[in-house]
Amino acid sequence: MKYLVKLMVAITAIITLQVNAAKPQLEVQVSVAKAENGNVNATLSITNNGNGQQKILAWYTDLNEEHIFSVKKDGVDVEFFGPHYKRQAPVDKDFIKLKSGQSLTQTFELSALYDMSSTGNYEVSYDVKSMHLYSNKGQQKKAARLAVEQLSSPVAVIWLEGIEAKGTANKGKPGSGGGAGDCIGGTCFTGRCDNAQKTQVISALAAADQITNSSVAYLSSHSANNTSARYNTWFGDATSARYNTAVNHFDAINDAIDNKPVTFDCSCKKTYFAYVYPTQPYKVYLCRAFWNANELGTDSRAGTIVHELSHFNAVAGTDDVVYGQSGAQSLATSDPDQALNNADSHEYFAENTPNQN
Repeated sequence: MKYLVKLMVAITAIITLQVNAAKPQLEVQVSVAKAENGNVNATLSITNNGNGQQKILAWYTDLNEEHIFSVKKDGVDVEFFGPHYKRQAPVDKDFIKLKSGQSLTQTFELSALYDMSSTGNYEVSYDVKSMHLYSNKGQQKKAARLAVEQLSSPVAVIWLEGIEAKGTANKGKPGSGGGAGDCIGGTCFTGRCDNAQKTQVISALAAADQITNSSVAYLSSHSANNTSARYNTWFGDATSARYNTAVNHFDAINDAIDNKPVTFDCSCKKTYFAYVYPTQPYKVYLCRAFWNANELGTDSRAGTIVHELSHFNAVAGTDDVVYGQSGAQSLATSDPDQALNNADSHEYFAENTPNQN
């Protein structure tokens, strides 16, 4: 298939954001081009134009770690096939430090992780938002009201006749997760889970069902006009629309646990808890932190399952705006709509530790 590039635009923008009384000046440049092998490559450059050192969370400079690009075809968002992770809240070593005048430049192949299979104009920009983007201040309990930090670039445009995702990177596409391995009582396993791991997963799934049932019961017995500390801590001020969103999300999570063919994969060696491909229900990849967690409690195995199931587009389609309890509490205060889009907020509401009525 031929790939015709009609237009490539590289635009530079200086975005100045207020963060703890500092004004980081980051020059963001994005260019997009088709390589000779048919890949569509985006080159990202972030330059610190401020006078002092600027930190940026490393996850938001790596497409294999986060959904860092907005890609649209003819003005409509295209499907993203990459993973969503549950991580520990970031610490200082997770940030890249840019000195004054220093640049970070990386190139990423897009067509393996974005649906670029149809002909049209594709608009690509760097577009990230997080309460952790410039620091781990979300972990500071004294921080009362914190805004979601955002960094974006103008658009680079490329015209394509269409390109199919290739190879193993295609596994995030719907229906491409591969067949399940052995199954026990309707729960299936891939990635060479050993007997001990299978036992732990089955027990954790039962615990996830328990805390999800508790969440559904709470939401059924309360309303937008009758919330309590449990709801307000994790989701903030309630409106009818927001409350209905929470109800729908937990009904869908509960349905996934009770009625859907959930598969767990034990092959991940990352330090994270787990990850999923949102377009590939209902397969959950379990990583090292999952096995080290308690079955119940804060950042538990049961809570991790709730977190990951909420990511699936067929369930709640949540994102990872912030990680950790302190950040999630601050998000509920500063932006309740984003709290209802945050997977950790759903997990902490379900785990309910410390216990709140």
